[in-house]
Amino acid sequence: MISAIESTVGKGAAPIYQLKVVLLGSEPPIWRRLQVPGDAKLDWLHAVLQIAIGWTNSHLHQFRVGEDCYSDTRHNFAEYEGDPEILEARKFTLREIAPCEQDTFSYEYDFGDSWEHEITVDKILPPDAAAAAIALCLDGDRACPPEDCGGVGGYDNLLKILKNRKHPEHKTMKEWLGRTFDATAFDVGKTNLWLRKLKWPRATEAHLRKILMGRDDYHE
Repeated sequence: MISAIESTVGKGAAPIYQLKVVLLGSEPPIWRRLQVPGDAKLDWLHAVLQIAIGWTNSHLHQFRVGEDCYSDTRHNFAEYEGDPEILEARKFTLREIAPCEQDTFSYEYDFGDSWEHEITVDKILPPDAAAAAIALCLDGDRACPPEDCGGVGGYDNLLKILKNRKHPEHKTMKEWLGRTFDATAFDVGKTNLWLRKLKWPRATEAHLRKILMGRDDYHE
């Protein structure tokens, strides 16, 4: 007998993954809880993370599962003989690299600042027609660090400078930011507003850039 869920979304439909994403080294923790289709390709998951966490897709990225590395091989590839193979993220799905609840894998963004995120599969939920082609942010805390601030250590230092008006670099850092920055801020509603604009099952770089510019109220 076909279940009500299967009759709605089709037999063999992908489950929905609930993920906990934590920026490693952040204190207090910067984190997001997301729901995404289990058959999402890793390049689409990358776009979800950029929108939900707050990054601007200005640097290279990669997923790591054990010894395996997945990325956009048009930009990130093994340069020298003997370098570990980099697998094409567009060819692998979330449920292929993390088939079970409590599986963990990592997502690194910006190889200079090296923002390392730990992603844990909190739950694997039944297929759901309403969630089969979207990403949803359920919860989260704290703002994304500014790009190019020097990784977790540089970010901690930046916050200390911003809190101390007498610090010799206070004015310089405020000018460098170019905007008011609240490290405690995170808005689930606004995050989902922009996640809903993400095309399924593929999101081009141009499409992602348009979403991120809208999110950040940036005009060329």
